[in-house]
Amino acid sequence: MKLIIHRGTKEIGGNCVELSTENTRVVIDLGMPLVDARGEPFDSRELEDKSIPELVDERLLPNVPGLYAGEDKTVDAVLLSHSHQDHYGLFRYINPEIPVYMTEGAQALINASDLFIPTKANIQKPIVFEKRKSLTIGDFTVAPRLVDHSAFDAVAFLIEGKDKKIFYSGDFRCSGRKRKLFEHMINHPVKDIDYLLLEGSMLGRVEGPYPNEESVEQKLESTFKNKQNIAFVFCSSQNIDRIVSIYKAAKHTGQTIVIDLYTAYILDSLKCISRRLPQYFWRDIRVIYFKYHAKTLADNDLLNFLYKCNKNKIEKVDVNRDRKNIVMITRDNYDFTKILDNIDNASGVKAIYSMWEGYLEKSGLEEKLRQREIQLERVHTSGHATKQDLKRFVEAMKPGCLIPIHTFYPQDYQGLFFDTPVRQLEDGEMLVLK
Repeated sequence: MKLIIHRGTKEIGGNCVELSTENTRVVIDLGMPLVDARGEPFDSRELEDKSIPELVDERLLPNVPGLYAGEDKTVDAVLLSHSHQDHYGLFRYINPEIPVYMTEGAQALINASDLFIPTKANIQKPIVFEKRKSLTIGDFTVAPRLVDHSAFDAVAFLIEGKDKKIFYSGDFRCSGRKRKLFEHMINHPVKDIDYLLLEGSMLGRVEGPYPNEESVEQKLESTFKNKQNIAFVFCSSQNIDRIVSIYKAAKHTGQTIVIDLYTAYILDSLKCISRRLPQYFWRDIRVIYFKYHAKTLADNDLLNFLYKCNKNKIEKVDVNRDRKNIVMITRDNYDFTKILDNIDNASGVKAIYSMWEGYLEKSGLEEKLRQREIQLERVHTSGHATKQDLKRFVEAMKPGCLIPIHTFYPQDYQGLFFDTPVRQLEDGEMLVLK
């Protein structure tokens, strides 16, 4: 069996891993990079108006022969660990004849993104697998393992073939609402793993003041409790754990949650998987309409959903009138600016940033708020495992060999996991698994 990490040996984002035998080739993830060759935030516009050979030539696409549209298909399947762009953001280039395996939740979130976001995955042959059942792809047996991560329905993969066991961790943590999944893997580890491909996103990062999702919820609740104006919470609509935290904090303090149609559609798409997720029709939730979202739903024959949301619709004027009792989930965009401009008194407005701070650095959001004399407070916990949890994981799994992936600090693995052999690879380097 052979292993190639086409991208991800020295960076967070852009994951792409290939496993192959004489008869079978499988690719795990095909993500959009987070940074470019200079270490600057990656601009997806670099992909525009370029052919697949040009993108491969410029190393914007990993060099994986037989994976892309227009080539002879020699890859048998693509496995997706979770629905974050840095793991699936380049799927639109995949040969349409190659099946793409994913969880039900990942498919729902990608489909929602494809409606509203310009960079569409456009998956032509999706196959939804059961999270607790193994599947066979040629020479490989693939066992997905549900993990705790900020992406809903995220999985790791145990892949067996040719008498070898490879465990691909994907992205995971032990601080979210599904931390029991992590503890279960610690208490019931997979035995006899030959190679563990382990993410290390938190290496080189300072852990913040909020160690888990519960601490985020508690801080939000204390912030909402005595507020005298609207509270804006900036977070991803696809971070379902965070949406739940915001909802619970608002409910405990008697606040009304305002969400947009995009968020409402995402939550509605996931209700068949979990009935406990907040929904647009709940009595303490209101939906605000923005033109782009409404037009997108209408253009995609989703007028029925639009009409259903109308029962809980809230107008901008009502947001301003009832602002003392409103918590609004938002993003830094044109629509937020219009809402802020419509608030006739910004005194006491709360602004909470509840996302990875890397997105904030060049956004200009803080300056926009400062002009209205609004301070931005950071309340966030990571979607990734801490150093201590990574150590617990490795100690429990006891792999024969540890391979760094999804990290800017692969050189730190040996010092952190000193009892385990570490093999540091280069992007594109082939490793024969013996």
